[in-house]
Amino acid sequence: MTQSTNTPPANEKLQKVLARAGLGSRREMETAIADGRVKVNGQVAKLGDRVDMRDKVNFDDRPVTLRPENEAPRRVIMYNKPEGELCTRKDPEGRRTVFERLPRLKGERWIAIGRLDINTSGLLLFTTDGELANRLMHPSTQVEREYAVRVMGEVKREHIVAMVDGVMLEDGPARFTDVQEFGGEGINTWFHVVILEGRNREVRRLWESQELTVSRLKRVRYGNIFLDKRAKAGEWVELTQDEVDDLATLANLETRKVPELTPDEKNRWSRDKNKRRPVQAMRKPRQNRR
Repeated sequence: MTQSTNTPPANEKLQKVLARAGLGSRREMETAIADGRVKVNGQVAKLGDRVDMRDKVNFDDRPVTLRPENEAPRRVIMYNKPEGELCTRKDPEGRRTVFERLPRLKGERWIAIGRLDINTSGLLLFTTDGELANRLMHPSTQVEREYAVRVMGEVKREHIVAMVDGVMLEDGPARFTDVQEFGGEGINTWFHVVILEGRNREVRRLWESQELTVSRLKRVRYGNIFLDKRAKAGEWVELTQDEVDDLATLANLETRKVPELTPDEKNRWSRDKNKRRPVQAMRKPRQNRR
């Protein structure tokens, strides 16, 4: 959007720069631009605008600090989502969301790397780096997502073969790249399955295409990050430098030092973690004694 011939030419899409500033994902920033919430050099921006580091950008009438790609902060946390939480910032019905449990940031926002539906539990990754989130979610990156699935019904070999070969769903072809059986009891059997996309309810719909029902679903891996004991249900943990670097390499991005927490951030994150205790299993109601 820079017009002066004395300044370097605009070279990056506005939504990419906003995402890198930690204001949200690229898709969220595209929506914000379309809604007229972004101004560049005092003018309401439009989709397709490009900017450079000299432009003055405002988001919701607040100035945005533009950073070159190699200077943008990159933090990543792993969250163990329990069933019953929504992957949205606010819910009009007042239901609990995953963002309510995350540590607070100043001047940035946690960006979800993918989503899980309300009845799915397990691994969610959040980052302050919008470009990292975009790359890891984009279908072209082919990032593996692994799920533990409890299936109700008799699972036959032909069902597995069909789902690995690929089936046609209402929004296009889908398939598992790997299916491993992990045993079970009665009519319920556990499997681990791997997909390369993040389409809505894709794992459940693949099993449903074989007239089988998923009774429990939990994501246990995203790329090279496994859900582990560091985070119980409803808890989060910050990833190590090596783990963040592995994700950056997977996304074909340069590695970058994870910024150290300031004393104020350490105190705030510690208070947030203490307030957000892990979810407790529901107890059966006591029966009245006679």
